Amino acid sequence: MTKIKICGIRTSQDVEYINALLPDYAGFVFYDKSHRYVTPETAANLRSLMDRRILSVGVFVDHSAEFIVELVKNGTIDIVQLHGNEDDAFIETIRKMIDVPIMKAFGISNRNDFEKAILSAADIILFDNGTGGTGEQFNRIFIDKDCRPFFFAGGLDSYNVSEVVRSFHPYAVDISSGVETDGSKDSQKMKQFIDAVRFNTEDE
Repeated sequence: MTKIKICGIRTSQDVEYINALLPDYAGFVFYDKSHRYVTPETAANLRSLMDRRILSVGVFVDHSAEFIVELVKNGTIDIVQLHGNEDDAFIETIRKMIDVPIMKAFGISNRNDFEKAILSAADIILFDNGTGGTGEQFNRIFIDKDCRPFFFAGGLDSYNVSEVVRSFHPYAVDISSGVETDGSKDSQKMKQFIDAVRFNTEDE
């Protein structure tokens, strides 16, 4: 069954929503140029309120290894998601310091982007549009659905996710702006999205 990640969790109300709906993953954005940015202190507090069945993902953009490792060691983060220029050497560096899954996001603009992604040393790869967080789709013609397991992001909503799940069978789908209204998480949109994913994967 395709798993679900709701990214950009910022408030206790957001946590209430995901605790009620139980997606598989919830993401905290630590990139301070994003309007979904949260401080490590806020993320730790929100994590303490979150249902433990939901895995927490930290989204990092060219942060130091020490910053990332501390958030894992203090229990705020279960999975590391790298969204910057981090290379395989950086992945290996933090892998030696912590024992959690490491995800690397790749903006897919052409076939070379896809081929680079599938060779990544990361435990998990994520396909997105550009640097991510744009709410826009990438050209799906560049990816092969039968490659290694991947997260699918970029411009998803409750209307188009059904076709993505049926056509590509991603390991997981990742959404943020598609479940927001006026920049805030919308519980109804979140439910519609989660219902759409689960309806289309219940027979897998």
